[in-house]
Parts: sequence; structure tokens; C-alpha cells
Amino acid sequence: MRRANILNWNALKKAVLAFVLTTTLSAGVFMASSKPAARNIPLNTKKDKNRFIQVQLLGINDFHGQLDTTRKFNGRNVGGAEYLSAYLNQKKKENKNTILVHAGDMVGGSPPISSFLKDEPTIEVLNKMGFDYGTLGNHEFDRGVDEMMRLIQGGNDSKNGYFTGANFPYLCANVIDNHTGKTILPPYSIKNINGVPIGFIGVVIKDTPKIAPPNKTDGVKFIDEVKAINNSVKTLKKQGVKTIVVLAHNGGNQSKANENATGEIVRMAKKMDDEVDVIISGHTHTYLNKEVDGKLIVQSYSYGISFSDIQLTIDPNTKDIVDKKASIKMVYQDEIKPDPEIKKMIQTYESKIAPIVNKVVGKAANDILSKKNHNGESSLGNMIADSQRLAMNSDFAFMNFSGIRADLPKGDVTLDELFTIQPFKIKLVKMTLTGEQIRELLNQQWQEHDSVRILQISGLKYTWDNTKDSGQKVIKIMRTDGTPINPQTSYTVTTNSYLANGGDNFSIFLSGINKVEGPTDFDAFEDYVKEQKQPLVQAFDGRINRIK
Repeated sequence: MRRANILNWNALKKAVLAFVLTTTLSAGVFMASSKPAARNIPLNTKKDKNRFIQVQLLGINDFHGQLDTTRKFNGRNVGGAEYLSAYLNQKKKENKNTILVHAGDMVGGSPPISSFLKDEPTIEVLNKMGFDYGTLGNHEFDRGVDEMMRLIQGGNDSKNGYFTGANFPYLCANVIDNHTGKTILPPYSIKNINGVPIGFIGVVIKDTPKIAPPNKTDGVKFIDEVKAINNSVKTLKKQGVKTIVVLAHNGGNQSKANENATGEIVRMAKKMDDEVDVIISGHTHTYLNKEVDGKLIVQSYSYGISFSDIQLTIDPNTKDIVDKKASIKMVYQDEIKPDPEIKKMIQTYESKIAPIVNKVVGKAANDILSKKNHNGESSLGNMIADSQRLAMNSDFAFMNFSGIRADLPKGDVTLDELFTIQPFKIKLVKMTLTGEQIRELLNQQWQEHDSVRILQISGLKYTWDNTKDSGQKVIKIMRTDGTPINPQTSYTVTTNSYLANGGDNFSIFLSGINKVEGPTDFDAFEDYVKEQKQPLVQAFDGRINRIK
């Protein structure tokens, strides 16, 4: 039941190729290092070098329960939990002072092997791998606070009985229980390595209530991440901790290895206490390996296709870091034998869900990719939006690109693949918007901090100009037959309940009237695939046209 998602990783390739030209390349390892901090500590004698403590941090982010998913990079298979575990085990043998950490979104938006079993398999695999610390991501809240806490701390489930939970601490300094006024998880923890205390602090993006499913964050509030971090740093410093690592489910971007990092995590780093040394980032599923304001920021893409290898040199006398460097390592399957224990666990999970997910519901003539073209249009996104418009019999449909979690490979289409592509199973909502509101909606795709969230559409097409100011980028909007959209005319629109409730800051949907709930997005897509008389074909039909 192994799935091969043939993704077009052009952005990833560009980052890697740029790295080859600007840094040392060695067996798929991309390295960027920071020089020893300005502490005037000599490192040129063997005696001096031997007195320092070498600590190895291994990190992942945004795993999303991708236990048995194989992806392609440069024609080579990458990912898969049994291969990720093998690499981590190999690295741990190199240094007994190894600490395994993650930066959130380990579950949520998961494929059937994890989601059909309440995401318990992912926690069990992380336990077996030997993780030491983790933090929350926004997707940990997908099933609500109580279920999230059951997965982490253990508890009873009405169907599956008692689950023991995670064997390692989850840390989060900025999620507060409304009733007690205290954090729902420990804000920080200290790990002693050869007498040197290392502090770990966790935070999750404070906008989680805006991007989580409706009502799933009830009972808690999210405070400013930097404020929470600095409060914990203050406490740690009082306890003599000078080496501090932050696990932050906040993202950024770095298009090339020799270019500056950008995004929320960079702005946060500049405001953090200078005692913070390393930030392991998440949320944006990107490559990050850059020092900002004396803090090394690292993020290793997503889905277990790579991991962060961070090497710290610590002076046992000062208890502080004198050197730090990081590399992002790809999980190439052809370079290592899979971890047999993890492989056996995955086979057990697969056997439990096989009777459901192996059902064939259609056929694809070629690989249908989720990747957007230069205009912002995705072939798979077009297909999903079409399925939603037809399911609700509306004029138009709008689908958030972030809800498409995988590609559709050529050949028989199984329920397993459809669940992997659309794992959230959220309801569709039909509503009425005017032509002017639709224009406002499309212009809301360009948001604060240069964030762009291009929607996938059905029933209409439009032209946009990137040189225009925000709120004015959309030029022409028309039906697919070329008929212009009238600003005063009312149209029926279909979207999912996440967007209908203003998710991803698309507030115009909140103004919709005559709202009617329909089937789930998954059911609509499954029905669409079943009803096709010919194999599905990847195609772009010019629904979105960028002129500059």
C-alpha cells in the first residue's frame, strides 16, 4: 500500500542547486555554519577543543502523520517513517549527546494510516524513535483541545480504549487555559548534558484560532509568541541556563542558501532575548538555515523527507555556546536500510485500514500534480474545485490550496490516495455573494507580510497584475464562457466550512447569505472521480492569468 506521490519539487531543487554553488556539498548534506561567537575563546589547540561539549540536535517539523508516504526528489525516493528513523538512529550513534525534537504539526491533515486510527500511530512511532521534546502546531488542534491532550498525555477513547500518549514532553509557553490562567502544557524544560543545562521552550503560532477548524480552540487563548518566549528565557536565566533552544511553530522562507531568510520567524528572532541560541521553525514547510540576530534558525521542509542536524559546541565553564552550525539532510531511501521495528509497526497499521482504503474508485491517465503554475493555477486544484461546484450545483467554487496535501499518481485511483489528498473531510457550504464581493474575495488572496494564498477556482476565470497595490490586483473576472461578472449580480458560491468561517483571513465569506451545508469535500471529490467515464487527465485551462 506504499504510495508514491510524484511531486514537482522545483522550489526545493532551486534551493538545493543554489546551495551547491555557495556551500559545501557532501552526499546530500547541505551545510551552513555560524562562526564562533564573539567571546574571544581560542579554538586552536587540542586541549581547548577537548574541553568543549559537543551536543547534537536532530529536528523535524510538519510531519503530518506521513508514516508510509514516499515522495520523489530528483528521481529518487525520499521520506517514509522507517527511513527517517534509520537516519536518526545512524546520527545518534555519532554522538551520545543527541537530543531529538520537533516543531509541531506532527499530526493533523494526516493520511489514512494515521488519521483513520485517531493519529495514535504517529505518536507511537515518535515514541519508538525516541523523541525528547516537541511543541504544538496549529494542526494538533484539528480535533479539539481535549483530543489533542489525550494524544499527548494519554486518556480514554470511546472506541479504541486507553491510549498511553507521548513518552516525551510537549512544551508550549503561549497557550493558556481560560479557566486556570495557566499554560496547558509546560512552557519550558531543562536537559542537563554533562553538567551543562540546556533550556527548551515551545510556542505555536498565535493565529491558530484563525486557521484551525471552527470551535476547535475553545477553552484556551493564545498569547504573543515572543512575549511568552522571553518570559521563559527570563526564568531560565535565573536558573543559570545560558544555552537556549526555541521550538517555534512559526514559519519563514529562504529561496536560496546564500540569501536572507524572511517571514514571521525572522521578525520574531529579532525581538527574542539574546540568550536564545537556536530556533527550530515549522509551519511553512520550507528550507531555512540562517543566522539572524545571533540566533540560528532552521527548518527542514516537511513530511519527513528531511531532518535538521544541528551541531552545538558548548563551553562547560561558561555553560554557553561557542559555535553552532546546521545542515538539512534529505531522507533518501536508496542510501540506508529502513528501521525494521518502525517498518513492522507501519505494516501493522496498514493492515488495519487496508479493507477500506484499497478500494479502487477511478483511474488517472497521468500524474495529476498539485503544484501551481506561474499564474497560481493547479491542475489538481482545478479538479477538486470542479468537484465541489458540481456537488453543490453552484455558479462558482473556491478551494484553499493548503487543503491539497498530495498529488494524484498515474494509474488506479484508490480511496487511500483520495484521503491522502483531502484528509480533513470538512463540510462544503453553499452561499450567495455579489460580483463585487467576489472581487473583494479574490483580492484578499494577497495578505499581510507578503503572504499570498491563491485559491483554486471553478466556474470562473480572472486576470491579475502583481504590480498593482493590494486590494487592486484583480483586473478582469468573468465566467468560463467569457461573460463578465456583474458587481451588482448575486451568484451562488461553494467553499468548505473552513473558508466559510473566515479561515486563512478570507473574511468576505463571513458576509455570504443563504448558507446551506452539503457533503464533505472528500465525498464530493470521490463522487467526481467515480462519475468520470474517461481516465482523469492533468490539464491547465487558463482559469487564472497573471499578466505581470
